[in-house]
Amino acid sequence: MPPAKRTYHLSISTEALDADPELLGIISAAGVTDVWIAGFLYGHWYFSLEKIRPWRERIEKHGMAAHVINVSLGHPGDSLGSSSGQVPLAPPRHWKMAVLPDGHKYCGTSLHDPATAENCEAMRQIQAAGVKRVFLDDDFRLARSPGMIGGCFCPEHKKAFLQRTGYGETQWSELLEAVGRRQLTPVLRAWVEYTCHQLTACFRAQQKAAPHVQLGTMAMYFGAEKAGIRLTDYADVPARVGETMFSDNEFGRLKGKTDELFSVLFHRRFIRPELAYSETTAYPANRLSARNMAAKLVISTISDVRNTMYMSGLTAFPREHWRTLAPAMKRHAKLHATLAGHAPQGPLKHYWGESSRYVGDDNPYSLFLALGVPFEIRGTPAADGFTFLSDADARTVEQFGSVGTRFVARPQSGLFGGIRPMPESLAELFALKRELAPQLERTPYVEGEIPVVCAWYPTAQAVLLWNPTEQPQELTLRHGSLRRSVRIDGLDVALLEGIG
Repeated sequence: MPPAKRTYHLSISTEALDADPELLGIISAAGVTDVWIAGFLYGHWYFSLEKIRPWRERIEKHGMAAHVINVSLGHPGDSLGSSSGQVPLAPPRHWKMAVLPDGHKYCGTSLHDPATAENCEAMRQIQAAGVKRVFLDDDFRLARSPGMIGGCFCPEHKKAFLQRTGYGETQWSELLEAVGRRQLTPVLRAWVEYTCHQLTACFRAQQKAAPHVQLGTMAMYFGAEKAGIRLTDYADVPARVGETMFSDNEFGRLKGKTDELFSVLFHRRFIRPELAYSETTAYPANRLSARNMAAKLVISTISDVRNTMYMSGLTAFPREHWRTLAPAMKRHAKLHATLAGHAPQGPLKHYWGESSRYVGDDNPYSLFLALGVPFEIRGTPAADGFTFLSDADARTVEQFGSVGTRFVARPQSGLFGGIRPMPESLAELFALKRELAPQLERTPYVEGEIPVVCAWYPTAQAVLLWNPTEQPQELTLRHGSLRRSVRIDGLDVALLEGIG
């Protein structure tokens, strides 16, 4: 079997390529292998296949593969950042708007006829043009934004849901109340499953319309069932994992970094590494520095996401970024080759449960990832270590009974007695680290109280350390009687091998 390979992709528009024709040579020299061109946008062929064809030919002449990205349903707001300002921001008028539980309407992330039919026709045209691979952008979802319980609450969808389930007006009122309370009742579970069925059916229809095209999708930040994204339905197709820290203000925060890492690790439970793509996005295009964009590569390396997808809407991020990205890409490809196929392990447990996926607000308890203590990803609660819970999971974790792990959650009313309440702060978490240190004789960890992500891959006999701060840090890794010191520049990483 050939060794696992890290690949680099760029999503861009013909509009951006027209503005900078020399960009193809720059990205090819940097190591980009695939270019994805914006195509069918929520009912509009603004970038027609006739416009796309000559750019596909130029991309291939530069030694890169050319593919298409569609935005199937649209976004409730400008998420594309067109430099010309001419790209339509909403679907055409014959597409219906979405309705929130309170009756308010908005454009985008809503699925009514004829959206599926028109997307299928676009896929047939794309296949006829010879395109072999298409991604559906992250607006392929049925929630307006992360953290929302999605679905369209219009009369048409209400009628279809009640007919499907056999429920009546009483249950519909109960559903609206449960959505407001974020309570996973039987009727809310049925609504979420109904919403997932709609979105999956739309995806399957587009696959069927163009059977010779490999179709992939985007999971959005913490994308899961409440957004209509039943992740198990996309296990065998390319999928982009959810990120959202698109600017320096967002990614510059420590919790911004740990939240993003948490989301990607969650999605990797469902997506095979060779089919996993990042969402390494700057938006607006000039709001994420080259240094922070390079730092985002670490998240894919830690979580074994084999394909990096750079994005910045329809406008390219500054071409000067590639001077920083090119060497970082080569370095992470080498690091990734060592860690690919190996899973991080440790006493701190990453868990995102059913309540988070169905009704949670997508605010994970994530700062523990920066304690310098190894962690592992769990689909169910572990039998040991410390498991950190979201507010939604903490409210329902008593269903697991005594499983061995020690649960930790932010203080809130009604916490189950088996949960240790702990504010999500570095001061509280470092105190927990001091308590835990005597039990770490067989586990490598970073001494002291400096924020650092410590990913341990015992089957690769390696530890990857990520310094998420802006300043260089002198760090000491302890493993039993062994101590290894390393200096890591701000936002940079170090791989320590020979640590089993």
